[in-house]
Amino acid sequence: MRRSRGFRSRTRKALRQRPAFRPAITRFLQEFRTGQKVVIVIEPSSSSGMPHSRYNGRVGRVKERKGKSYIIEIIDGNKVKKLISRPEHLRLVE
Repeated sequence: MRRSRGFRSRTRKALRQRPAFRPAITRFLQEFRTGQKVVIVIEPSSSSGMPHSRYNGRVGRVKERKGKSYIIEIIDGNKVKKLISRPEHLRLVE
């Protein structure tokens, strides 16, 4: 049988949720303004609007809002990339 190479493949330890831990509802309802700097910190309990695991820990800027999600602009090498992510996967940079 062929090996599955899905969106969450090889993330058993990287996207592990601590036992009996669920984030507060405010984490899902937080809002950001255009131009704010955010860190992509993937929330394993929510699979919707999850950016790819290779961008976990990256810093970017909020470009715009699209429905419940945000478009985040990051620099990957010498390219500018746009990621679509929900607010529970983002944290504000202090």
